[in-house]
Amino acid sequence: MISAFRNTLAGLVVAASFVPAAMAQDAKNQGYLVDMNGNVVTATGAATCVRTSDWTPARAAAAAACQQCTPDLCPKPAAKPAPAPKPAAKPAPAAKPAAKPKPEYANVELKIELQGIAFNKTELTADNKKELDAFLAKEVKPMATIGAFIITGHTDRIGSAKYNKTLSEKRALGVKDYVVAKGIDQKLIFWEGKGPKQPIPVTKFCENKMKRAQLIECLAPNRRVTVEVVGTKLKPAPKPKPEAKPAAKPAPKK
Repeated sequence: MISAFRNTLAGLVVAASFVPAAMAQDAKNQGYLVDMNGNVVTATGAATCVRTSDWTPARAAAAAACQQCTPDLCPKPAAKPAPAPKPAAKPAPAAKPAAKPKPEYANVELKIELQGIAFNKTELTADNKKELDAFLAKEVKPMATIGAFIITGHTDRIGSAKYNKTLSEKRALGVKDYVVAKGIDQKLIFWEGKGPKQPIPVTKFCENKMKRAQLIECLAPNRRVTVEVVGTKLKPAPKPKPEAKPAAKPAPKK
């Protein structure tokens, strides 16, 4: 009886190599014959799974039908780790310190006129540089943020408009290079030359009938570079209110 069953099983193993498309192997159950629904085929009248010629114990252990076909080869489930000990109770959080008042900022616009540049020159005078250095140190450096650093070059009215436009641009560029060397971010700088288009009002009294040297001297305020800075400054902390003085004691009765 057993011999006949073995012969039947051997025949099924050999036949598994020539099964039609309705019965084939499945990647989830390598080494076993499966039907068109993906179920492992069992021998008629027995619970034995039909093996193919490439069956190995390793494939049997990895098969989805391991418990059905070869339960003794199935990997044993890993033992569950012991539960971690409960963490110790956290101490009560310390009281948070009182929140510091948020700093307040104010918008500011700063401006300086560097006047008296030499006639037909682009360089700042020594006095101009002193004024600009003091402006940068005392006004610009304490700023919280700088939004824009605007430089505008100007000329007097002597000469052609085209020449004066170029001269005013060179004056603006000279100041730009100077402040960049002092640490101002050039990405924040905007510059232009206005030529003689924005004269200082007082120079309207400089008449062309003046002698040339006298006219040049009179128009000196127009030969200038204007520097404007837009940004924010930290507001000073409010002063504490003075404590109320105790009421004066009434004068003793005589």
